[in-house]
Amino acid sequence: MTEIAKYGEFGLIKHLTKDLKTVQPSTKKGIGDDCAVMDFGSKKVLMTTDMLLEGIHFNLEYVPLKHLGYKAAVVNFSDIYAMNGTPTQITVSLGISKRFSVEDIEALYSGIRLACERYNVDLVGGDTCASMTGLTISITCLGTAAAKDIVYRNGAKLNDLICVSGNLGTAYMGLQLLERERLAMSQSTPNTPSTPNTPIAAFEGREYLLERQLKPEARRDILESLRKVGVKPTAMMDVSDGLSSELMHICSQSGVGCCVYEDKLPIDFQAAALAEEMNLNIVTCALNGGEDYELLFTCSLDDYEKLIPVEDLYIIGHITKPEYGCNLIGRNGEEITLKAQGWNAFD
Repeated sequence: MTEIAKYGEFGLIKHLTKDLKTVQPSTKKGIGDDCAVMDFGSKKVLMTTDMLLEGIHFNLEYVPLKHLGYKAAVVNFSDIYAMNGTPTQITVSLGISKRFSVEDIEALYSGIRLACERYNVDLVGGDTCASMTGLTISITCLGTAAAKDIVYRNGAKLNDLICVSGNLGTAYMGLQLLERERLAMSQSTPNTPSTPNTPIAAFEGREYLLERQLKPEARRDILESLRKVGVKPTAMMDVSDGLSSELMHICSQSGVGCCVYEDKLPIDFQAAALAEEMNLNIVTCALNGGEDYELLFTCSLDDYEKLIPVEDLYIIGHITKPEYGCNLIGRNGEEITLKAQGWNAFD
């Protein structure tokens, strides 16, 4: 018997779907990108789905249900934006165990509804069923885009610029902070007076890290800015599993290599300070942490001047010939081969 961990998440998907053929003329893009693409007329329909399992993707010891609902919706919106589309509708399906009350599910839905309101998305259906293993959330999101606007993962070209929005590794450091304080609290007695290790003290000044983990935002604003300056990416993904992993997906599907520079990676001061405190390498966290939901894209070198005024956008490298591989250039000029060490659901 072959263990699933041998393949990993993406390897398993590739193995299970390698001989899958599409038969509907309306299916323009199936498995292998952030979204499927269907042609139903003047505009193309994008579709993505995401499942979150208690104990695997979230821990309710420190994740508020309202925040969980918001995040569950937003990560699906992010996939639509990663195709240069606009999210329009979602369906929500839940597996609920007996330990949850109606009020708990109302709190979860209040977060989903808030996300829908902020991103102008309609909640149009779903399903609920009993669960023996806690809480399961499955959201399917639909979106639209004109055919000429859709950006896939396979369009990167030699000498294209590599760009990323926001900062990297911050959500991962937020998770490390939450996990550290959860363990500290579980090891303390109920009547222990407050100490610097209690969450209240540990979280002061680090609210941004917590927000990045518990309540991420999809980068609709970056797409709007790119449209204003007349830039269309050649390839794009959102950073859900870590920068290294996403870069390798783009390079593999585009048939190219890449070169990124350590000193160009956008890293937040709070994240760097906490990494040092926890004896973690912040560059490793930035490359492999995941859950940042920033936009990673490539674009023509000719667009360089247009990109400069775009706020919260960073040029971190360029596309190379495929034989060069995927590499990080360190601060001292050393060349390090990138590896996909981010999130793997089956490890």
